Amino acid sequence: MKKVEAIIKPFKLDDVRESLADIGITGMTVSEVKGFGRQKGHTELYRGAEYMVDFLPKVKIELVIQDELLEQALEVIVDTARTGKIGDGKIFVTDIERVIRIRTGEENEEAV
Repeated sequence: MKKVEAIIKPFKLDDVRESLADIGITGMTVSEVKGFGRQKGHTELYRGAEYMVDFLPKVKIELVIQDELLEQALEVIVDTARTGKIGDGKIFVTDIERVIRIRTGEENEEAV
């Protein structure tokens, strides 16, 4: 099993969620996060004063999926979240050793 963490632009969340549902992935955790990479923030104007916004709002989607769904899920996320502009985000993939469903005690694939 793999854990996929995708950091994307907030307005792309619904499209990504729907695209993942189309391939059978419905369970996910979504968090509102802030950060920056090469984008390095931007300046905004507030009451006539310009100020620097260092951390930009993003959304983090976390999925735990079976290995055979990984490539399809990554392709869907990349294709759906891409705008072609700086700040589209990143995807991180890590191995999952064990999963336990608290309610039933099911483990690994049965728990996902």
